[in-house]
Amino acid sequence: MAAVPWAVQARGLVIEVRLTPRAAMDRLDGVETLSDGRPVLKARVRAVPEKGLANEAIVKLLTKALGLPVSRAQLLAGDTARRKSVLLEGDGAALAARLTELLAAKG
Repeated sequence: MAAVPWAVQARGLVIEVRLTPRAAMDRLDGVETLSDGRPVLKARVRAVPEKGLANEAIVKLLTKALGLPVSRAQLLAGDTARRKSVLLEGDGAALAARLTELLAAKG
C-alpha cells in the first residue's frame, strides 16, 4: 500500500497538506510524495495567502469534501507555510476511508 498523508489519531484524522493558493478553483488534487519522501495531500484554493484566508479556505474545502461542519476542523501547523497539518475531529478511520474513496473517484 502506498503511503498516505494522513494519520488516524484519538481525536480524529490529521492530514498533511501542500496548499497552492490563488488557484483557478478550490479542489483536492490527490497525493504527492515530496522530495524528502513524505506524502502530502495536494490542494488548491482560490483564496490569497493573506490574513489567514488560504488557511480558512483549506479547512472549508476539507470539511465540505468529508461532510463535516467547519467547527470540527482546526489548523495544527503551517499557519504561514505551504505545508499544513489539519485536524478533522471525529471517527478518524471513517474519515480516512471517506478521503480514500474521494481521491480514488477523482482518479
